[in-house]
Amino acid sequence: MMANLFSSFDPLSTMGNLSLNWASTILAIFFLPYIFWAMPSRASILWSSLMLTLHKELKILLGASNPGGTLVFTSLFSLIMFNNLLGLVPYIFTSTSHLVFTLSLALPLWMTSMIFGWLNHTKHMFAHLVPMGTPGPLTPLMVLIETVSNIIRPGTLAVRLAANMIAGHLLLTLLGNTGPSFSKTLLPILLFSQFLLLILESAVAVIQSYVFAALSTLYTSEVN
Repeated sequence: MMANLFSSFDPLSTMGNLSLNWASTILAIFFLPYIFWAMPSRASILWSSLMLTLHKELKILLGASNPGGTLVFTSLFSLIMFNNLLGLVPYIFTSTSHLVFTLSLALPLWMTSMIFGWLNHTKHMFAHLVPMGTPGPLTPLMVLIETVSNIIRPGTLAVRLAANMIAGHLLLTLLGNTGPSFSKTLLPILLFSQFLLLILESAVAVIQSYVFAALSTLYTSEVN
């Protein structure tokens, strides 16, 4: 029995000094090798078409100046989506519901793009701090606002992903804990509502992966 509602997010399973919960992050790797030696299946064809479509979308956002940059963001999308979907499987730890994981993805991408931009495109980065058409007296205020909004970008990316994963899992946990107190007549309604919520969470898992990758691409494209 859970000590509290949030105990399902506690990374407690360990063997020695190795945290087995965080090891679930690399489970996605075991789904990939069969693509290279097995005959193409419907799942592999669907996955290839999804990656190709995502590559075309991110290529438009990133621009023609960095044609190979989409590889980073499609890989990021794959990693986040696999972890989001695996977190819906019972007894598998959801690493994307923790800020330590989401922030470790968002912060290095943002920091490297900022360092690259300020070192190589300094005037372009200064121009981003003042939007076009800003009145002269408002320029210092706009520089302050743009600077703050730029600094909090990795935090907003990390919090958005973690909050969406936590919210869905909490709803599933709440409905699951009320099952023993339900009568037999109301139990089918509970199971049907959990099934619908599980479908919704699967869609949210994919959508949040795309949002994270797309926003990271947009933030990176601003430094070119």
